[in-house]
Amino acid sequence: MSLKERITEDMKSALRAKETARLSAVRLLLAAIKQREVDERITLTDGDVVAVIEKMLKQRRDSIAQYEAAKRNDLVQAEQFEVSVLQAYMPQAMSQVEVEAAVLAAIALAGAKGAQDMGKVMAALKPALAGRADMGKVSALVKAKLAG
Repeated sequence: MSLKERITEDMKSALRAKETARLSAVRLLLAAIKQREVDERITLTDGDVVAVIEKMLKQRRDSIAQYEAAKRNDLVQAEQFEVSVLQAYMPQAMSQVEVEAAVLAAIALAGAKGAQDMGKVMAALKPALAGRADMGKVSALVKAKLAG
């Protein structure tokens, strides 16, 4: 079963169970997936769906930070619930050791010698680590390894 099909089935089960908050979060995700499919005139693969989920997670985390600064705990809780629903569809996260091993392998594969080769290394890592590691942290790790 594809990730998109799983999300659709979860929407149906949330509807049957009358879980309104969960239903709302899943419908929001399906709407974002559908929007991207319509905009790009393609059918999304599981990798593309993960990219949509990552984008939504980032938006929710940014919102949480802003709501916390404004002391709006009611909105923080709503966003955190959506994050938990979205997180359930993400692939298993890689450990720090696995990420470091992947970075070292990509550096060796790309033949990277310094910071100017960072683009090559990141291009090799992105498909393998998408959705399984925080790419911001991966980027910082690559930069540190290439610097020295």
